[in-house]
Order: sequence, then structure tokens, then C-alpha cells
Amino acid sequence: MTVSDIIEKFLLDTLGDELSVNFNRNELAAYFAVAPSQINYVLATRFTPERGYITESKRGGGGSITLIRVSENADDVLLRYIDETLSEGIDYSKACQIIDRLTDDDVFTESEARLIKAAITDKALLAPTVAKNRLRGSILKSVLLETLKNHED
Repeated sequence: MTVSDIIEKFLLDTLGDELSVNFNRNELAAYFAVAPSQINYVLATRFTPERGYITESKRGGGGSITLIRVSENADDVLLRYIDETLSEGIDYSKACQIIDRLTDDDVFTESEARLIKAAITDKALLAPTVAKNRLRGSILKSVLLETLKNHED
């Protein structure tokens, strides 16, 4: 388990069932004996809108941070990803964050998530590098549209 994993788990445990939690970036960095930039890294990579979180930061005072869990129903999440995230293509990391979010929301099983991720890897996409993100976005969009149709049935 990496330091980032430990910090992520701590923040998730602190958030618990609440919709938001406030903390001080410098105090959290001191608690884990890391640079404040490590806290920023965890927030930027593990607590993204794709994963269902928004972070708000206030300047001064050591960096006050509010971590907010976005509560949306699964269909709203699917529609938002279809409309916004996938229209211009998507890189593999962001696509995995979306799939993980939907797995956490019980839209996909762990097995389904692994299969979707396997289908959209760079290795699986036999296309020029410049076209892979658009192709990946198109595939993921098709999967999400089909998932949305199944939810409506």
C-alpha cells in the first residue's frame, strides 16, 4: 500500500457517510509526514468528478480544503458522462475512473468493469495513437448508452 493509498483511505474513512468534510492541507501533510503537494496529488487523482467528488480549496491559513461527495443517481451519472466526458474522446486513466465510479455505484460488477477496461486499453485499440482517445470514448459511450437502456427496462 502506497502513501497515496493510505491518504485516500484516511480521507474516505473521515468522510464516511457524510457528503463533505473539511480539513487543512498542511496539517494533513504533517500528520502523514509528506509534502503538501502529496495531498494535492491524492486529491487531483483520487477525488475527481469522474469518481464522484469535488474539492474546493481556500487560499491562506495553510490550505483549507473541502472534499464533497457528489450524490447523483446512476442514470444521471451515465447521462453526464455520455454528454460531457466522451464527446471529445477520453484517455485510459479517466475512462477507468468513470468505470470505477460506476462500479462503486453498483452499475457494473467487478467482472464487467475488468472486461470493459480490457476492451479499451491502448493495446486493445488497434488505431493510430492520435485516434485512440476518440475510439476509446466512442466505445465507452456505446457501453454507457446500452447500460442506460438496460436501466430503463
